[in-house]
Amino acid sequence: MEIKLTKDAEKRLIASIKRYVSENLEIDIGELQSSLFMQFCLEEIGPFVYNQAISDAQDYMQERALDLENSCYAPESTYWIKLDKKKAQRKSVRKNPETETN
Repeated sequence: MEIKLTKDAEKRLIASIKRYVSENLEIDIGELQSSLFMQFCLEEIGPFVYNQAISDAQDYMQERALDLENSCYAPESTYWIKLDKKKAQRKSVRKNPETETN
């Protein structure tokens, strides 16, 4: 799979490569050399990074899919349970008026 970058991304990467080589190897290279090195990295290293990213994304999605029941579960038939709890709370407040705050 060919990795295509926007012109802006290419421009920023070329500048970054030039700076890296200058600061770390103490060699000044031009835009052509930087561009060729970038193309090499995209063609040779890019697929390894891309494939690992896809694998990581698949693992992540599979883990989320396996956990759907826990993360997306909605309790069923809760109307009466909630209503009964509210009624019990109201009764409790009426029996213990000192627990009310003003």
